[in-house]
Amino acid sequence: MTLQAAIATNRFGLGARPGDIAAAQSDPRGWLEAQLARDPGLPPELHGVEDSATRLTATYAARKEKDEEARKPLREALRAAYRDDAARRTRAAIATDAPLRERLVHFWSNHFTVSTSRPIVAAAVVPYENEAIRPHVTGRFADMLLAATRHPVMLAYLDNAVSVGPDSLAGIRRQRGLNENLGRELLELHTLGVDGGYSQTDVRELARILTGWSIAAERDRDTGTFLFRPNLHEPGDKILLGQRYSEDGMGEGLLALQRLARHPATARHLATKLARHFIADDPPPAVVAALEKSYHDSDGHLGEVTRTLLHQDAAWAPEARKVKTPTELVVSTGRALGTDIHPAVDDGDTDMKAARAEPALRSLALLGQLPFAAPSPAGWPDQAADWVGPEAMVQRVDWALTVGEKLGDRIDPRRIAEQALGPFAGDATRQAVARAPSAAEGLALLISAPEFQRR
Repeated sequence: MTLQAAIATNRFGLGARPGDIAAAQSDPRGWLEAQLARDPGLPPELHGVEDSATRLTATYAARKEKDEEARKPLREALRAAYRDDAARRTRAAIATDAPLRERLVHFWSNHFTVSTSRPIVAAAVVPYENEAIRPHVTGRFADMLLAATRHPVMLAYLDNAVSVGPDSLAGIRRQRGLNENLGRELLELHTLGVDGGYSQTDVRELARILTGWSIAAERDRDTGTFLFRPNLHEPGDKILLGQRYSEDGMGEGLLALQRLARHPATARHLATKLARHFIADDPPPAVVAALEKSYHDSDGHLGEVTRTLLHQDAAWAPEARKVKTPTELVVSTGRALGTDIHPAVDDGDTDMKAARAEPALRSLALLGQLPFAAPSPAGWPDQAADWVGPEAMVQRVDWALTVGEKLGDRIDPRRIAEQALGPFAGDATRQAVARAPSAAEGLALLISAPEFQRR
């Protein structure tokens, strides 16, 4: 097995399944590029997940229910829906035969974070990813930016659905005001970046431009779909980043997003994040520059930018510089073992969905990264210092021991080490696994090894 094949499956993919390193060996870069060239659509594990409109409609209905006893089962059903969706998403990552593409879904979903920290959107976070992120990970950034920004889950999460232009018809009548959350995060997180050269005035102007981007309702029944509401839109011209936007209703926001997607600071911000995610916490400036140029030259085509990344020598350096996040650790362990690493559930269980979902989330909860539970719109951090403190490392070792106890007697950890890491596995790790007193301890040592904890 070649080292580059191991890098392809572990650094760019989500960890090697049995046979993956061998499959990538003849042409590691081509193995990855083939995944970019085809869109497999929604993973089978996510078939049957309800759409965001259905989930948001149910959430709004539960919030409006005045009878507390009637509200409880509605809320529990929504919590169960999130748990099941999150478990399905984790299993999809473990099972996928297009791991680079699935990694990109996770990356861009984190870039356009929505979080269960806001209960109003908790049941719809996975549908949001399916609708706004998955279709665009190898397409144009401008299309993903529009899809995420106008998605009802994002509009609810960042309060734009309740943002009212002070001089709009609704603002004058109801004395309600502007909410700047979406405008701020669009500039700081989604496009230009914190050092992108915008001001607080630009935040406010973008918020004014986006007034009216809201969620539909029919006779006081929220439908969970996008609707532009002219009576909420702030009238008059606006000036964003030195450019004038003449009064044009929803058209102002569409134009602003197009311009932000093409802004040089956006190219630099996205290039830096991609290089940091795939290569090193302190990304090589030459790689950032190459990705930035690719973004400009392709008009923000993310598939082309990713291909450019795959052709950077630094991306194939033998040192594994990135520490796996908890999600990456759980998923790569599941892929290495060819299982979701949780006990099977009796098909006769009437609560099968909840029973299957809860164990899949317990590992991620223990390790501190429940899906879509980032503490802020900035998303989950992507640097080692945020994941490998002393307490976190103890939790990782404890988790590895638990996995070993559950599954160690069913597998040969020496074979797993070869299939999962190939040339990445050093002599010390191979010897420790081989000399372990039991298969369970050998598996725990493998999962805890530096080579497995990094990518």
